[in-house]
Amino acid sequence: MDVEVGGDGESPATGKCFARCLPRETSNSSFRRDFILAYKTLGVVFGGLVTSPLYVYPSMNLESPTEEDYLGIYSIMFWTLTLIGVVKYICIALNADDNGEGGTFALYSLLCKHINIGSSLQSKSVNSRTIFSYSDGAMVTETRNKLGKFLEKNIIAQRIVLFIAMSGVCMLIGDGILTPAISVLSAIEGLRGPFPSVSKVVVEGLSVAVLLALFLLQKHGTSRVSFLFSPIMGAWTFTTPIIGLYSLLKYYPSIFKALSPHYIVHFFLRNKSKGWQLLGGTILCITGAEAMFADLGHFNKRSIQMAFLLTIYPSLILTYAGQTAYLIRHLNDHSDGFYKFVPHVVYWPMFIIATLAAIVASQSLISASFSVIKQSLQLDYFPRVRIIHTSQNKEGEVYSPETNYILMVLCVLIILYFGDGKDIGNAFGVVVILVMLITTILLTIVMIIIWRTPIIIAMLYFVPFFIMEGVYTSAVFTKIPQGGWIPFVISIILASVMFSWHYGRQRKLEYEMKNKIPIDCLNELLSRPEIQRVAGICFFYNKIEDGITPLFGHYLKTMRSLHKVTIFITLRYMLVAKVDSNERIIIRKLGIDGVYECVIHCGFADSISLERDHFFTEIRDSLEQHIKMNSGEFSRHIEEENSELENAKKDGVVHVRGKANFHISKSTSLFDKILLGFYQFLHGNCRSALPNMGIPLHQRVEFGMLYET
Repeated sequence: MDVEVGGDGESPATGKCFARCLPRETSNSSFRRDFILAYKTLGVVFGGLVTSPLYVYPSMNLESPTEEDYLGIYSIMFWTLTLIGVVKYICIALNADDNGEGGTFALYSLLCKHINIGSSLQSKSVNSRTIFSYSDGAMVTETRNKLGKFLEKNIIAQRIVLFIAMSGVCMLIGDGILTPAISVLSAIEGLRGPFPSVSKVVVEGLSVAVLLALFLLQKHGTSRVSFLFSPIMGAWTFTTPIIGLYSLLKYYPSIFKALSPHYIVHFFLRNKSKGWQLLGGTILCITGAEAMFADLGHFNKRSIQMAFLLTIYPSLILTYAGQTAYLIRHLNDHSDGFYKFVPHVVYWPMFIIATLAAIVASQSLISASFSVIKQSLQLDYFPRVRIIHTSQNKEGEVYSPETNYILMVLCVLIILYFGDGKDIGNAFGVVVILVMLITTILLTIVMIIIWRTPIIIAMLYFVPFFIMEGVYTSAVFTKIPQGGWIPFVISIILASVMFSWHYGRQRKLEYEMKNKIPIDCLNELLSRPEIQRVAGICFFYNKIEDGITPLFGHYLKTMRSLHKVTIFITLRYMLVAKVDSNERIIIRKLGIDGVYECVIHCGFADSISLERDHFFTEIRDSLEQHIKMNSGEFSRHIEEENSELENAKKDGVVHVRGKANFHISKSTSLFDKILLGFYQFLHGNCRSALPNMGIPLHQRVEFGMLYET
């Protein structure tokens, strides 16, 4: 299904909406499904993690390393993978999903739904004392704890949380730009081993060609891509640990003694500030972990856990062990720490597999970028872009053409600007650790407010990870002059777009809530002598709950007429694949002849077309049900209403949508002039609020209105 999410004319799912219960699966079928999904996750979710051996050691810029240095570095990577990868993400973070979605903005969305923070359409409809959510169709009422009450009352704290969430989204999108660039470039660099004459220009050109092909494949959907990519990643995760095992047995069989943390202590005591700076390279061993969390909507928790614990984690431990063992015997070969440790007999097969695996690595961050953009749209924090659901049964599996092509252009520019995987690694480290630090902060808030975890236990999670990631952050900040500034520039641009859009939407919502037309006043408004009722049927798109948008008042004042049959349409998208036909349309009369309120519930895989006859039939059938429930004279009322609808349809159908802009005058503050001016630029250049529902052009009417600032 092709949908533009968020904005005028539609409303996202709120706590008031229903949830459909799916049939329960047997344990055997569930396990079989998860096992198949676990295999598919290899091709989408873990790319950045499993290809990190291609660029971790080359990114460190080691100077005269010793055996003890390599043992310390391997110990750091082992415990980083174990603590951050296994404990933080696999055991804890994957449980903090929002209707199956993961990532930093999913955590923020989860907070918005459980406490009254933010100014999105969802939070405006939430009661200030209790929150209503659905779990297997049951409504649950939750009371606030102290932290929840503090966030609700403190606007500064709310803005800090929002800023943290926005920063996480921006950094993850930056990750989606840098991961494809560094992964593919590092893999193609393998050509220069046997062929030193191959120039950097050739390597850059081949890398660009590979990335262009990858981005053009995205429109086919994650499922099709994962089916193609999973065998590639399966081959990578099977062959690299075998080579790693061969290497450690040949060069340094006692490498696993480095698992003792005392090697980390000695590493820092020996290298001091230099060892601290090298953390900027070791952090790349865990790159892709955040994408694993953000890609949760494409698969499910158990399949990701199975794939990581059974294949990815042991594969990385053995691969890094083999690399380190080789480097202990070849101390100065770290500039190409992957291809040097590959035996010559299998060099070319491994080059092919590594290149294909780098393509897969790029996929994990690209799909994660699509997910966080969709989450931002659902919360109305990002300009409307086209969101295509590429799966009929997975709500989280999406594709965004605009996002895809912007990422493609930026990836190509990164390669052409840097031309070297080592330089990109400096920028990469900044993105990797900052998004992890942001997840730690938001996840701690979720643990305390939503999971009701005791403060002491929550601190046992927060303090160790905050200190660990804080130390990593301080190290990567030294790389800012050497390319680390790139993600900050990207993040500042994205944050400006998100904040301006959010501010503009908030101001519009405040104006409309303040000036909405109450349902009770509608009869008085339409009874004015200057208002004429004309033949035909009008679908007027409305987004205000318990009232009508002030755009309708402006429409009446300007047109001085209203169709004999007027239906106020609200589109509400649900987190289910398809909505049952008897639950799809809810319609009621507004106490005035020919005037109705209609809510259309749409699943993400539903096909919407408002100009086809079966939609009109659904409207009529829903109206019949409404009359039967509210009138004792069934047949006469139904016949009259049906006759009125049929006659109005013959006289003509029109779809009316209002479009509001801000009136920026000389008295408007400079702050509003800048932010609202930028918002209007974004609003004027983004997609239409209404999805493409096949409405003929001659039936569409759009009119404008200026809101006072």
